[in-house]
Amino acid sequence: MTVWRTPRWLATSVRRKLLAMALLPLLVALPLLSLALWVWSGETYDRLLITKVRSDLAVANGYFEQVLGEVGTGTLGVANSQALYAALNGPRGTDRAALGERLARERERLELDFLVLYDAQGRPLQRALPDGLSGAGSLPSPAAMPEPVLKSVQPGRSRFQKARLMVLDAQDLAPMAPHLLPRLRIGLVPTRNATPSERAIEDRALVMLAKLPVLDEQGEVLALIVGGLLLNQNLDFIDHINRIVYPDDALPFGSRGTATLFLDDVRITTNVRLFQDQRAIGTRVSQQVREAVLEDGRTWLDRAFVVNDWYVSAYDPLRDSQGERIGMLYVGFTEAPFRLVRHALLAVIGLIFLAVMALSAWFSLRWARSIFQPVERMNSTMQLVEEGQGTARVGELGARDELGALAGHLDQLLDVIDDKTATLEGWARELDAKVAERTRELQASNASLQLAQAQLVKSEKLAAIGQLTASIAHEINNPIAVMQGNLDLIRDTLGSATAPVRDELQLLDQQVERMRIIVTQLLQYARPTEYAGYVVSLDINRTVTDCLVLVGHLLAQTQIVVERDLRARHPVAMNRQELQQVTINLLINAIQAMPAGGTLRLETADTAAGAELRVIDSGGGLSPDALSRLFRPFFTTKNDGNGLGLWISQGLVERYGGSIEAANRRDGTPGAVFTVRLLTEPQAPPAPPTADGRPAALDT
Repeated sequence: MTVWRTPRWLATSVRRKLLAMALLPLLVALPLLSLALWVWSGETYDRLLITKVRSDLAVANGYFEQVLGEVGTGTLGVANSQALYAALNGPRGTDRAALGERLARERERLELDFLVLYDAQGRPLQRALPDGLSGAGSLPSPAAMPEPVLKSVQPGRSRFQKARLMVLDAQDLAPMAPHLLPRLRIGLVPTRNATPSERAIEDRALVMLAKLPVLDEQGEVLALIVGGLLLNQNLDFIDHINRIVYPDDALPFGSRGTATLFLDDVRITTNVRLFQDQRAIGTRVSQQVREAVLEDGRTWLDRAFVVNDWYVSAYDPLRDSQGERIGMLYVGFTEAPFRLVRHALLAVIGLIFLAVMALSAWFSLRWARSIFQPVERMNSTMQLVEEGQGTARVGELGARDELGALAGHLDQLLDVIDDKTATLEGWARELDAKVAERTRELQASNASLQLAQAQLVKSEKLAAIGQLTASIAHEINNPIAVMQGNLDLIRDTLGSATAPVRDELQLLDQQVERMRIIVTQLLQYARPTEYAGYVVSLDINRTVTDCLVLVGHLLAQTQIVVERDLRARHPVAMNRQELQQVTINLLINAIQAMPAGGTLRLETADTAAGAELRVIDSGGGLSPDALSRLFRPFFTTKNDGNGLGLWISQGLVERYGGSIEAANRRDGTPGAVFTVRLLTEPQAPPAPPTADGRPAALDT
C-alpha cells in the first residue's frame, strides 16, 4: 500500500502549508466556473442573436407582404376606376386617346414598373411605361398577354387584392415591359460553398404581379389590367427594406445589417458588398442553405458565411401563387462585433475571478499571520543582520506574548539605523521630485520650441509662395504682351492676306488670352489687396439664382436636375463679382463631375455669424488623395483644367474672413459637398507670424 507523503518544499514551511490550504479550493473552483460560464454564455449568446435575427426577418416579411398588397390594391384601384370604364366605353379617338396618358399617370403614382391593359381575350389595348410610350401600336408584335400571366388565377372584384410573385422568362416580360430587359441579365459570380452549376447567366425575372378584371355594370369582364414591379436589381426596394429592418444606430458595436432577395439561389438584388463599392449581385447562396430553404422549405436561422464575412442570418423561402418555392428573402447582420464583445466580457469576468482569488489568498495569509509571523520574522531578521544588512528588523507584531516582547527588544537595537535610513530616503525623494520637475520644464520648453519652429516654417513657405507667384506673373506678362503685339502687327500688315490662317490666328488669340487670365489669377492670389473689389451687403440666395442663369447653357447640355433649398436670411459682406466667381466655379465643377447626368442640389442656411452655401452633386465623389490636395495650386483631376479655380476661390473667400470646405456626402450616396461660409461683417484672416514673432505681410 502506497502512503502519500507531503512534499519536502511544503513540509519545511508553515507559510507554504497555509497558502496551499487557502488557494487549493480556488484553483479547483475557478476553472470549473470559467468552463460553466463559457458554455452558458455561448448558448445564451446564440439564442439572443437568433431571436434578434428572427424578429428582423419578421419585419422584412411584413414589409414584403405590404408591398405585395400595395401593388395589388393599387392595380385594383385602377381597374375599378370610373375613368377607365368610361374611356373603354367612350368613342374611339376621344377617351381612348387619353387612356394611355391616364395609365401613365397611374403607373407613376403607384410607382409600378409597368401597367398594361388587355381586352378580355388577352389582346393588348394600351400600356404605360416610364419612358411615356403608350398604345397598342408600340407593343412588340405579337403583344398578347404572356401565357403564364394569362393562365394565372383571375380574382373577382374585392376591396383588397394582394399581388402574387411570379417567375417570368425574358420573352414573357418583353411584351409588357421591354425597358426592364437589361435588368434581367445577371452574370453568375463563382461563390464558395455554392451548389455546383454550369449556368453562367440568370436572365429570368422575379416580379410582383397583379392581374385584375375591369368589369362592366353587369359584372362581365370588359378588359384585363396587369400591373407589376420587377425585383431584379431593384436597389431602391432592397435598400428600403434594409433601412426599415436596420435603421441608423439600430445595431450596436458597429455591426452592419444587410438584406437580399434571391431568385432560386442567386442574389438578384442585395446591399451585401462584394467589394467596397460593388454589390454582390450574381453571387449564390451556400449549398447547405439552399437545401434547407429551397428544397426542404424551412426557415434558416443560424450563422452563415455570406460572400466574404460571417453573418447572423435568416433565410425565408418565397413562394409563387401555386406554392412553389422560387426564391428566398434574407436579412442578417455581421457577427464579428458581437463575438468580440462576448470575448471581452468573458475576459473581464475571468479577471474578476482572478482578483477574487488573489484577495482571498491575501486575506487567508493575513489571518494566518498570527501563527507564523513572530517566529518567521525574527528568524529572517537575524539572518539578514548576520549577512550585514543592518536595516533589517522585525517590526510591530500583534502578539503580546514572549515572542512579541523579544521582537520588540530586537527592533529597539535597530532604531538608530532605521532613523538614518529614513533620512536618506527623504533626501532621495526630494531629489527625485526636483529631477521630475526639471524634466517637465524641459519638456514644456521643447514643445514650445517645436511649435515656434512649425509656425516659422509655415510663414517662410507662405512668403516664398507669394514671391514666386509675383515673379512668375511678372516674367510671363512681358512675353504675353510681345506675342499679342506681334499678332496685332501681323493682322495690320497683311490685312486680307491673313484670311487663310484666320482660324489659327484666332486660336493664338485665345491661348494668349488664356495665359493672361492665368497670370491675372496668379497676381490676384499674390496681391489680394490690389485686386479686392468693393464690399457690399449681398443676398446669397439672389446670387445663387443669378449664377444658375449664367451656367444655364451648360445645364441645358446635360441631364442634370437642379434642386434648390434656399433658406438663408442673413446678408453676407463680399464683393459681388468675386462671390459670383466663386459660386460659378463651384457650379461648373459640380456639372463636370456628372457627365452622365444626376442631381445638383443647392442649399443656403443662416449661421451664427453670417450664412453658408452648400453645393451638392451626385457624381463619383472625391478620393482621399483629391481631398488632401484639392485646394493646392495647379492640382486638377480634369484634362483641360489649370488647377487654379478652387485655389483662387479659397483665397477670395478667406480674404473676407470666410472659408471653403470639401467633403464627400455622408448620406450613403456618392457625390461631393462643397460648403462656403461667409460673414455678415467681413474680417481679414490673421497673417502667419514671422521668425521674430511679428505678423508677416505678403511680399508682392
